[in-house]
Amino acid sequence: MTKPGRLGVGIIGAGRVGAVLGAALRAAEHQVVGVHAVSEDSRERAENLLPGVPVLDIDEILRRAELVLFAVPDDQLGPLVAGLADGGHFKTGQIVVHTAGRFGLEVLAPARSAGAIPLAIHPAMTFTGMSLDLTRLPDCVFGVTADNMMLPIAQALVVEMGAEPVVVADADRVAYHAALAHASNHLVTLAGQSAQLLHEVGVERPDRVLGPLMRASLENALASGEAALTGPVARGDAGTVAEHVAALETVDDDVRLAYTSMARATALRAADRGLITRAQAIEIARVLEGPSS
Repeated sequence: MTKPGRLGVGIIGAGRVGAVLGAALRAAEHQVVGVHAVSEDSRERAENLLPGVPVLDIDEILRRAELVLFAVPDDQLGPLVAGLADGGHFKTGQIVVHTAGRFGLEVLAPARSAGAIPLAIHPAMTFTGMSLDLTRLPDCVFGVTADNMMLPIAQALVVEMGAEPVVVADADRVAYHAALAHASNHLVTLAGQSAQLLHEVGVERPDRVLGPLMRASLENALASGEAALTGPVARGDAGTVAEHVAALETVDDDVRLAYTSMARATALRAADRGLITRAQAIEIARVLEGPSS
């Protein structure tokens, strides 16, 4: 017997996010009535995660679905929604949801004008597009944005998928997304640059060296904030920082730029929190300019 309040769900975009969230909603006993999948990878993903769900054109999905989940690249979302609204495909009372981190409700304004209910739910997680992602959802937080009257709907959808909703104001979506991109994407760059440096000095398995260090640093930072900061900048050790800068003179520009930028930011934050003196921060900033300073 179907639970009350179950919805017919349509998935626009069977990428890594859309297929997984569709499977999570299906596990919550919503009926996935159709999925739009263009590429061969998307079709295979839909077949694996949403077996038995028909692959349909977008207009047919909107005709069948009570809730439409848009999980498409950010730059495609606005034009797609506007085009569908111009074609008269949205219905009054239809719930229209997008998963883009950077957008709030404005991108769904054409659907709202057609009588649809706009929601934004963004999972703060990286996806593989495999069933493994479903087991990670209970540890995941979604940034949700909706009109006050509709906020419980967005929160309930996230809870039904096993995750935790956190309300993000419409005007704050870009800053929210920037914070996540800074934490996740730049961590990957940082790990890659550090592994490169170790490899260049003859360390055959940089991951064995960096893994325990980076995991411990991340856990300590999340638990204790910047009180967990260690290293030469946090000690005000300008001499060591100067040696680092000199050693990085011959490496790729992106590595040197990342090191000096992050060291400068770390010195400013350490000084603001009283971990080092202003004079120490100024001296660190000076040596970061390189030997010519």
